[in-house]
This record gives sequence, C-alpha cells and structure tokens, in this order.
Amino acid sequence: MKLSFPAREHHRRHNYIFTLLVLSLKTEKNKSMNVTKENPAILLVEDEENLQESLKLNLEMEDYEVQVVANGLDALKAIKEAYFDLIILDIMLPGMDGVTVCENIRLQNIDVPILFLSAKNSPEDRITGLKKGGDDYLTKPFELEELLLRVDILIEKNNKIHRKKNIPEQYNFGDNKIDFAAQECVGVAGKTHSLSKRETMLLKLLIENEGKVVPREKILQIVWGYNVYPNTRTIDNFMLNLRKYFEEDTRKPKYFHSIRGVGYKFTV
Repeated sequence: MKLSFPAREHHRRHNYIFTLLVLSLKTEKNKSMNVTKENPAILLVEDEENLQESLKLNLEMEDYEVQVVANGLDALKAIKEAYFDLIILDIMLPGMDGVTVCENIRLQNIDVPILFLSAKNSPEDRITGLKKGGDDYLTKPFELEELLLRVDILIEKNNKIHRKKNIPEQYNFGDNKIDFAAQECVGVAGKTHSLSKRETMLLKLLIENEGKVVPREKILQIVWGYNVYPNTRTIDNFMLNLRKYFEEDTRKPKYFHSIRGVGYKFTV
C-alpha cells in the first residue's frame, strides 16, 4: 500500500496516521531480530505536516531517535548542533531546496548518509540528487515498509564503513604506552600520567578510528553523552592535555591532530 498525502481534513489526517501505525506494527512483527544497543539518530527534513508527523511516529516505533525540521536552513543548523546517523531529506522545501542542503552538507565534509524523499520522480531528478551527494532517492508516494528497509540498509552500510577496529587493553605507539584498563599512560620522557575516564574514552575512540577524522559532534555524543551540543571548547582542552602527555612538540603534533571545522584525528 502506497502512502498518499497530504490529507488535510481532520478525520482523514487521523485515519492516515492510524494506517501508518498499523503498517508499522506489521513491519515490526516481520522484522528480523537485528537490534543495536544505541538507537540511531535520524534528522527528518520535511515541510508537509501530516507526512512529517506520520514518519516521525513510525521511525520512533522502529527505535530510531528522530529530530524534525521543516526547512533547509534549520536542517543545516541542526547538523552543526548534533550528530545524526541518517538524514531523510525532502527536495521541495521552503527557502532552500533539499539538493542545495545536500550540497552544503557535503561541502562541510560531512559524510552522513542522505536519503532523498521527493515527489519529483523523473530520471533527471533522481540522477541530480545522487550526483549532488545523495546516497538514495525514494519518490512519493512510497511504501512505508520500503522506506524503513532503505533506512535500515543505509545506516547499517554506514556502520560497516566506520566500524571501529579492536584495540588491546594495552596499546603502544612510538615510545608511548596506554593502559586502558588501569587508566594510565606513559608519555613523553617516560613520564607516567593518570587518565580521567573521559580522557581514556577519548583516546580509545580516536585510536579505534586511526587515520580517520572523528567529527566533534560524534565525540561529544560518545564521550560526553550530549545529544544536542553546547558551544564549548571542551574537546579542545582535552586534546591539549593529550598532546602534553604524548607529543614532543605540542605545536607540531605527530599523533593527535585538529581538523579545523570538522573534528580530530589520530595517526601513527
């Protein structure tokens, strides 16, 4: 059954949401038991109110955390303030269209998966969306079960790409040594330092993603548990401490790098 929209009348609106709810419950029954410990976060960018509410409801029933915005500028603002595992992006938005939003996201080197959701269904529209940085393109009207399947596939694919490597409890690089279990390290000139819990978590996250830029939003989410991030130099101060522990020259770091406007990277 395809989703039809918009349903403007009061009774049609509630019937519409109820239909989606029933479909979602059926999908939940038939879904394989592939449960993740952390609920993935989705940014839903959609200006049609009925569809917006219905999608949010059904995605949340699938154990996703959903933030909703109704225009392109608010979408860009949300991306700067929070970490998302997926963006569902309408194209015909007020102010700034979805394709331009996607281009802006990619210009910031943010590699979050983007699923276009649009009534524009010509081959040219789909090709343009994918060329501009979209990962998938679903036309309206659409099957709810197909949308949920595409969402699941995109998030799982992204998780595989960024899957962290396993590192031992005792890790050496250069002349430095870290004992994650004991929360201790031996750094420059053989000096031993006690590590705070968050210093230990930050070190582990960066080392697990060796050679890759870890966005500051993801660091705040994993190490500090912030869902919406304050304007803070918290990570900068922690990175300064790590450089003091492990770098011969803190002004020319060899291991712990700041990537301006994006995040941080560990290299050996």
